[in-house]
Amino acid sequence: MLSALIVAAIAVSVAIGYKTKYNTGFFAIVFAYLIGCFGLGMSTKSVIAGWPISTMFVIMSVSLFYNFALVNGTLEKTARSLLYACRRFPGLLPFALYLASAGIAALGAGFFTVLAFMAPVTLLICEEARMDKLVGAVAVNCGALSGANFMTSGSGIIFRGLMEEAGLDTAVSFSNSAVIFVASVIFSLLLIAGFRYIPKTNRNIGAGVSFEKPEPFTPQQKTTLNLMIAMIIVVLIFPVLHIILPDVELISFINSKMDVGLVAIVFSVIALFLKLAPQKQVVDKIPWNTILMICGVGMLINVAIEAGTIDLLASWAGSSLPAWLIPIAFSIVGAIMSFFSSTLGVVCPALFPLVPALAEAAGLNPLVLFACIVIGAQSSAISPFSSGGSLILGSCTSEEERNTMFPRLLFIAVPASVLSATAFNTILSLILR
Repeated sequence: MLSALIVAAIAVSVAIGYKTKYNTGFFAIVFAYLIGCFGLGMSTKSVIAGWPISTMFVIMSVSLFYNFALVNGTLEKTARSLLYACRRFPGLLPFALYLASAGIAALGAGFFTVLAFMAPVTLLICEEARMDKLVGAVAVNCGALSGANFMTSGSGIIFRGLMEEAGLDTAVSFSNSAVIFVASVIFSLLLIAGFRYIPKTNRNIGAGVSFEKPEPFTPQQKTTLNLMIAMIIVVLIFPVLHIILPDVELISFINSKMDVGLVAIVFSVIALFLKLAPQKQVVDKIPWNTILMICGVGMLINVAIEAGTIDLLASWAGSSLPAWLIPIAFSIVGAIMSFFSSTLGVVCPALFPLVPALAEAAGLNPLVLFACIVIGAQSSAISPFSSGGSLILGSCTSEEERNTMFPRLLFIAVPASVLSATAFNTILSLILR
């Protein structure tokens, strides 16, 4: 009963926020307080502790750093340079953005880091190329997700570990992870192609645009660009070195202390001392409304976890369903769970342990269920209440742009992605079984 009430509260919060144009986070906090304290008997401290401090800090710190590049024009000039490089084939821009994001993520940067870097540049490129910003958002989101699924990248390593904890052999978990990676790449390319070619408005990307060679970077912009590259290297180098040299204690120690949010603050301080942009303008552009929305909904999600809503969804997926329907059920449940929780932190740890026994009882290939869980869960990662959607919203350069992007992510990108993932997983289950 409480689980149904919480799901309804999430839906009502979104509906009221959309209708009134007030921040959805306010309503989510009210429901978290009422349901958590008076329905579940949680203490007020426990409800407040549901405020996702880590998420808030990362969004704030990463946007703070990239605001220097936004204010002094570096991001815009970088976008124009990338656009000029693709001037002969502007229609392939979404796929170029996907490949760039996937490549960086596969090197070990991780989903969050890649999207934090690529989202601001992508939205500016879309504006210059007259490309729908939703197409660009889907492209970089898919790239960061599928690239991170690579066997030696962040998500891939977690998938392998969870499969081994569920009783699978190391070699089997590695091969399963490889199949999941390939499947996610294929799904991503098909999804991007759908967003790119199905709507008539997206078929003429770059039409009528004169791709003029941008002006050279100013000394201040060159310094900013070098600082951005340095930050990417710092965030990337130690995860990559740790994969190559896992037994070197110094590298392992430094890698364990790397955090994209803290690194972004360090580089922000450097940017301040280099006077790359006025502090007030940089701070003013931090997406505080987005942070409030994400963290407010995060409090309600925490109450949902306390109420056992996640466990209820997981047990429903493993109930007495026909064997052919189980992979589709896992895909849909993964998408629903991921809409208001973490794929790596909640969805996969909750569902992966159910797979071996359920697959054996139903006569299914465990790989089918593992792949359906991952692709289904990641299909809703572009939700504005998830890390992917929140970073995209945070990369918007104005409040008006955020207000336009929010419903498009929620009511177009998420349903289209989830339905596409369900169809893709249906076909995948027939191929792999």
